[in-house]
Amino acid sequence: PQAAQLGRELLKTLGFRLTGAQRRVTTEVLEDLIRDVPRLRLVQGDVGSGKTVIAAFAAIRAAEHGAQTALMAPTEILAEQHYLNFVSWLDPLGIPVVLLTGSLNAAERKRAIAAIESGEALVAVGTHALFQSSVSFHRLALTVVDEQHRFGVHQRMALKDKGQLPHQLVMTATPIPRTLTMALYADMDVSILDELPAGRQPITTTVVADERRDEVLAHLATELDAGRQAYWVCPLIEESDALEAASVEGTLPLLEAALPGRRIGVLHGRMKSGEKARVMAEFKSGRLQLLLATTVVEVGVDVPNANVMVINNAERFGLAQLHQLRGRIGRGQYKSYCILLTDGKSEEGNEKLGVMEKTRDGFVIAEEDLRLRGPGEVLGTA
Repeated sequence: PQAAQLGRELLKTLGFRLTGAQRRVTTEVLEDLIRDVPRLRLVQGDVGSGKTVIAAFAAIRAAEHGAQTALMAPTEILAEQHYLNFVSWLDPLGIPVVLLTGSLNAAERKRAIAAIESGEALVAVGTHALFQSSVSFHRLALTVVDEQHRFGVHQRMALKDKGQLPHQLVMTATPIPRTLTMALYADMDVSILDELPAGRQPITTTVVADERRDEVLAHLATELDAGRQAYWVCPLIEESDALEAASVEGTLPLLEAALPGRRIGVLHGRMKSGEKARVMAEFKSGRLQLLLATTVVEVGVDVPNANVMVINNAERFGLAQLHQLRGRIGRGQYKSYCILLTDGKSEEGNEKLGVMEKTRDGFVIAEEDLRLRGPGEVLGTA
């Protein structure tokens, strides 16, 4: 009976109402946890459909039985974000959460590992650092893997082997075409979140030729000056002779010249972890108006005030990636715009961007992606 109570507490403090789909999937996941046989469940939910909170309810249920949950995310930025969410939800319920990533210093790392080993930390959030041999769990009952496609199959198994056969929850916002789901995930129960939370805004997606960049910058200036925020995503970090594609370093001076006085921040994968976290926090708090970034902002970034996403050389990104990037906006109450800048030279690129203009349905996009790109490796060991 106590089991339902902490979950109820969280419902009261969440500050938003669960959608019907979230309630349904949460129930399915909690029913798995009652089974003696470990379950493997795939939760597919489009960008922003609220998967994280479902993992939180499952972690609460495990914690009530004194058992641990490990939540693994593909990047430090995402792991840190999950950690902050989980702390804000679970801390008030008296459930200790620790973070374990590669960039912790030795003392922090030691503390985190000790808390996981003793069982004091009922929830451990981290990157693949969670399944290094130096980490042993006290009683691992549930492993949650976010953005499953970013991890090799071995990494998933390594985490699973940490527990006395824990239940596994695999979450992805990259919809796997239904045709593939049947073949690849036959051993999994599949739950689908097919309803976006209230208040998500429609996003207008437009493909724009490079030579009309000035119009894009003018539109961007208008939105920033109205108090909104924006992302500008480039495929490269630095200029390259080999590739004719926009880079973060090459684009910065252009944006600074075109948008004088606006506060622009830069974010890419080669920056130190603390630096990344600082830039992200400044963007979240609104101190930075425009975030010039690579695809590090592809997953898990939630800034409701940001309503413009400009993607430079959009033809160079995969459909699933474009869909993820677009999912960063439309999270607040403002009309949102996704602008796909392209040179328009590639036939396949144009077809891909056409799909983005036509639909926001992740499943339709996944099926198109499969058609345009071929099956590739969805669950590879490569």
